[in-house]
Amino acid sequence: MADKLLRTFAKLLADHPDEIRVDREDVDESFSEITIWANPSDTGKLIGKNGAMISAIKSFISGCKAKEGRSYRVQISSNEAGA
Repeated sequence: MADKLLRTFAKLLADHPDEIRVDREDVDESFSEITIWANPSDTGKLIGKNGAMISAIKSFISGCKAKEGRSYRVQISSNEAGA
């Protein structure tokens, strides 16, 4: 659920929504890592000034823990050229 929510949210913020990709890796039963892949020009928007946007995203996603009983680590990465 959290990864689908992040995909939708990131596409709304991005100038290149077709290049947004979200990968989720379940580390164990209670922890997942979510990586948002974006065009290099969109990574700044997703991180925000002084990290404000990514901080807000992480706070919002931590609310999913109450519903799913799972903790998340969220990170933003840049798509490589030609990927």
